[in-house]
Amino acid sequence: MKEIKKIIGIYQSLDLNKTKAALATVVRAEGSSYRRTGARMLVLDDGIWSGGISGGCLEGDALKRARLAIAHGASSIVTYDTTEDDKHQIGVGLGCQGVIEVLFTPLTKHDVNNPVEILEQCMLENRQTHVLLSIIKTDQTSYQPLLGKMIRYRDVNDVSFLHDLRLIEALSEKVNEQIAKGKSAPHSFDLPDHTFIEIFIELLHPEIHVVMMGHQYDILPLTGLLKELGWKSTVVANPYKVLPTIYKLADAVESPENFGNIIIDHHTAILLMSHDLKTDKYNLPKVMNTQATFIGLLGPRKRADRIIHELQNEGIQFSEADSQRIHAPVGLDIGALTPEEIALSIAAEIRAEFSHRDGKSLKYRLGTIHDRD
Repeated sequence: MKEIKKIIGIYQSLDLNKTKAALATVVRAEGSSYRRTGARMLVLDDGIWSGGISGGCLEGDALKRARLAIAHGASSIVTYDTTEDDKHQIGVGLGCQGVIEVLFTPLTKHDVNNPVEILEQCMLENRQTHVLLSIIKTDQTSYQPLLGKMIRYRDVNDVSFLHDLRLIEALSEKVNEQIAKGKSAPHSFDLPDHTFIEIFIELLHPEIHVVMMGHQYDILPLTGLLKELGWKSTVVANPYKVLPTIYKLADAVESPENFGNIIIDHHTAILLMSHDLKTDKYNLPKVMNTQATFIGLLGPRKRADRIIHELQNEGIQFSEADSQRIHAPVGLDIGALTPEEIALSIAAEIRAEFSHRDGKSLKYRLGTIHDRD
């Protein structure tokens, strides 16, 4: 999300009458690759670029391809295959043993299918998962002009221009499958005349939102780290007790009485960091009544156990689902000592939770780094 926001910011500053631009998007990733589907790179005709589609090994060639797309005024798709020992293949020396396909789309101002302007519209709306469809391949003549176009999908009416009812139904079914998986992926659809069309179904999730309830000095390094990660952050504390620097780093600072005004959804983590047992005890039932997926308590296990035990004695019930959401002590076991290291530990556990990972060392992970279909 940070990458997308940066690309949008650069795009907004451009005068496309003077500076031409193209967007490179990873639409397929098979095997090992540094970046996955949805990775993006904005390229200007003067050679300046932002974002990335790999770890730096493919960007040089991507720069050339993007400028060709700008010159021709047409989208193109390029396959980078590092699985074969071919000295003529870009990136062959990486040893990644993967294949990625990249869509290069020249950008036209005010074009309803301009992918950057569609991304910008999504960013301006309430936090939700957006479904974006990009047409990446076809040998059907009537669909050729649509190559590289992005469509924002809300229901089947948004793809009525495809005309073929069976294609629309099949596409809708695949969209629902990807939503259930929570992942982006390309899909190929056979057409009645023995032709085909391939569409990249992308799920654009809102950024992780971390709500920190407290004002002590350890809020500062965590807020700084969250900003660097491109996550959304909200500090809940008495505004007069919050360090001035926090106002520059956090997206919002709210007083405790305004907690109910904060948008808290399934992409939200809440951290109880007051360093006061009574305050955290008061706040825990309140945050449990939200949709937050992750609830973290700072401090030792016995402190959290005491808070939960006292609340249970007061009649507050903790379901199995509640217990799964509560992380106490919060953070991964990395031996963190300083506030900065503790911030790293907490952010890492939040990322692991939202990725459905256990946070263990990759050397002990069975299988690939990234999940594959």
